[in-house]
Amino acid sequence: MAVWDPFREMEELRREVDRAFESFVTGRRPDFRRAAFLPGYGARQYPLVNLHEDKDNLYVEALAPGVDPEKLDLTVQGTTLTISGEKRSLDGVPSEAIHRSERSAGRFVRTVDLPCPVDDTGTVASYKHGLLLITLPKHEAAKPRQIAVQVG
Repeated sequence: MAVWDPFREMEELRREVDRAFESFVTGRRPDFRRAAFLPGYGARQYPLVNLHEDKDNLYVEALAPGVDPEKLDLTVQGTTLTISGEKRSLDGVPSEAIHRSERSAGRFVRTVDLPCPVDDTGTVASYKHGLLLITLPKHEAAKPRQIAVQVG
């Protein structure tokens, strides 16, 4: 049985209000179709991503089932990774027969802020079983360096 957490709901509402005000600061028009003020209509970003790092690379895992890998487009500019593409809709299903539609289709764009600059020339991406795996080598200036301590 699910337990209702009012604090989680308030935090989600705060994030939505922050997103709405951010659109006025950046000059982008807000997408009110994605508003999360109603339960079940949360602003979900697609694809869902995990981002982690080691001392040399950043790793992005993007969950993108049903996407044609040929239609994926990745760009890196500064510390921003943009993943865009198109997800096909189910063909042959008459619209009057649909009772629930939770699987989105169409064009998508996801922007991920990276924690440090990367060397985009060495970026490698692969797509396997609906999972997009991206390896972004850190820029030399962002890599940790060992500094010798002189005694005496």
